[in-house]
Amino acid sequence: LRDSRWPGFVSRHPNASVFHGRAWLLALRQTYEYVPVAFTTSGPSQPLTNALLFCAVESWLTGNRLVSLPFSDHCEPLVDNCQQFEALSNFVEKVRETKRLKYVEMRSANPVLDFGDGFGKATTYCLHRLDLRPSLDELYKGFHKDCIQRKISRAEREGLVYETGRSELLLRRMYDLLQLTRSRHHLPPQPIGWFKNLLACMGKDACIRIASKDGQPVAGILTLEQGKTMVYKYGGSDTHFNSVGGTAMLFWHAIKDAKQAGIEVLDLGRSDLDNPGLIAFKRRWGAESVVLNTWRAPTGVASPKRERLKVECTKKIFSRLPDSILTLAGRLLYRHIG
Repeated sequence: LRDSRWPGFVSRHPNASVFHGRAWLLALRQTYEYVPVAFTTSGPSQPLTNALLFCAVESWLTGNRLVSLPFSDHCEPLVDNCQQFEALSNFVEKVRETKRLKYVEMRSANPVLDFGDGFGKATTYCLHRLDLRPSLDELYKGFHKDCIQRKISRAEREGLVYETGRSELLLRRMYDLLQLTRSRHHLPPQPIGWFKNLLACMGKDACIRIASKDGQPVAGILTLEQGKTMVYKYGGSDTHFNSVGGTAMLFWHAIKDAKQAGIEVLDLGRSDLDNPGLIAFKRRWGAESVVLNTWRAPTGVASPKRERLKVECTKKIFSRLPDSILTLAGRLLYRHIG
């Protein structure tokens, strides 16, 4: 957050994303008190040429660890070759041993990088990206006719109202929809303070989009921008209005806004492999999918089966809680989740 070389380095590196940016890191710091740290072979007086970015997560509940990065769909190692990555990842593992941290975690979709014997796969996801370089007409023709195109047309016939911005009112509407969605999935919502800090830190690079029917918000999404990429990060909807096409309308507007701004990629985020509905929804927009892995060292803490069991048990517990307690749980627990 203090090194003057960091913003320029992030803007230059081809594998950097919005999650590497100072604004995202500052929001994490302000909300959850995570300390961002980057490991590099570049000396203090030299230009930055590589880095592995982490946040130090300190928790009496879940243990102390280095995570790259908390609440970020992905965070690629910013290296130019496998030799740089090997040197840096080996050093980070030594830091973990010296500081007696529970584990080191990295999230990467780069198939070239060799995480070696010290790291094991903890979780595997699908990461979806839509190429926005074709014309709007070409993009629209690539959408699924029944599930996307007809939904967009339905939204127009229903006369849905589209609003965009970063106001307190739009945030409140977005958060209410997010609470509905998280409750359906038996998960606590993120604390609203996180979204306030994110909007304040990201500024014009964050955008809330809301679709309303007769004054009633029916769907909302929050997108972030970094360079030539727009990232869909959060979304929520009211299932009573699913048939009117609010979510499809919002994504279509986001795509049109991105095209107008010269953005070339829409990052639709990651999907759990056991969520085929979400995977299908993103693919129906014409997005391509790649494998995204979460790697952990030491290998003993990387167990996909154990991670799935933890999620299932957590959802069972949360499914028995009223929404008010879920919201409280989100405020108390998210900083420990990381």
